[in-house]
Amino acid sequence: MSEHSLISAFEQLFAQRGERNVGWAGDDCAVVRSKPFCVTSIDSIVDGIHFRLENERVTVADIGHKALAVALSDLAAMAAEPGEAYISLGIPSELNESDVLSLAASIEQLAEETGVTVAGGDLVRSPTLFCSVTVVGWSDDEEQLIGRGGAKSGDGVFVSGPLGGAAAGLALLEGAAGGQLDSKLSEALICAQLRPQPRFDCARQLRSVGANALIDLSDGLATDAGEIAARSSVTLEIDLAAIPLAAGVGQIATELGRDAAQFAASGGEDFELCACLPDSTAVQVDGLFRVGRVFDGPAEVRFVSAEGEQVKLRGFEHPVGDDPSAPTS
Repeated sequence: MSEHSLISAFEQLFAQRGERNVGWAGDDCAVVRSKPFCVTSIDSIVDGIHFRLENERVTVADIGHKALAVALSDLAAMAAEPGEAYISLGIPSELNESDVLSLAASIEQLAEETGVTVAGGDLVRSPTLFCSVTVVGWSDDEEQLIGRGGAKSGDGVFVSGPLGGAAAGLALLEGAAGGQLDSKLSEALICAQLRPQPRFDCARQLRSVGANALIDLSDGLATDAGEIAARSSVTLEIDLAAIPLAAGVGQIATELGRDAAQFAASGGEDFELCACLPDSTAVQVDGLFRVGRVFDGPAEVRFVSAEGEQVKLRGFEHPVGDDPSAPTS
C-alpha cells in the first residue's frame, strides 16, 4: 500500500462539487474561490480514545463517517454553508488498502449528502488509526452566522431532536446494557453513536428566523448549554421532564441505574443543535423541542426536575494529560 497509489485512488473516489474549487487533487495545495466570510473548524478522532476498532461492531467505514460528521456539525452550529473538507489520515500497519478505501468511501458518501468537496489532505503511517478533518464553511453575510453569545432573557431553549441515543449506543457497544433491547432499537442506538448526522437542515431554518444563539450538542446538553450561558451572560433553566428521549434510551438508562432525562442531558455525542430564540419564531422551524427558558442572571444552567428540584449535572469535558477518559466505542 503506497501513498501514491492511495492518492490516485482517492482522486477517482472523491468528487468536486460546486464551482468554488479551482485547483484540486494533484497539486501541492487546493485553490478555492472564497466568499466574504470563511468559517473553519477542525476535529480529530483517535482509536482507543474516540472509538475502539477492536470492537467487532465498529467498522472503518463508521470511523470515516463520524470523523467528517463531527467536524461538519461545527459548521451547522454556526449556521454556515458547508464547503470543503481536508482529511489528515494516520494509517497503522494492520490496515490494508481495502480498509483505507472503505474509510474514504464513507467520507465521500457523507460529503455527497452534505454538498461538501473533499479538497485535499495528508496521509501518514501511524501506530494508531486517527482521522483529523478540517472543514471550511462559507457565508455571504456575517450577520447570518449564529454564535453562542446572543441568547436573550425571554428566549426559549430548544433542541433539534431526541437526545441520549449516542450515549445509549455507547453503552450497547461496551456491553454495559441493552441485553434485552429489541434488535432494531439496538441498531438504531448504535447508529446514533457511530453515524451522527450534522443538522444543516435545521440550522438553515434557524438562520432564516434569526435565532439568537446556537451550539451543537457534542459534549451533552449539561455542558453545551453552559457554553451558551457563559458566552451570553445569562441563566438557562432546563426542564428535565421536557427533554425528548431517543427510543430505547429509557430502558438503557434504567439498566444502568440512571434517571433517563439526566442520562440524556449529560451523555453527549448526539450532535443535535441547541438554540435560543423567541417562542414566536421557533414555531416556524420544523422539529424543535422546547426544553427551557433564558433568564437574566448569573451565567449558569439550572436543571429542574419534574418535582421542581434543582439537579446538578455535568456533561463530558475533554481531558488533558496522560490518562484520557473520553467516551470510547
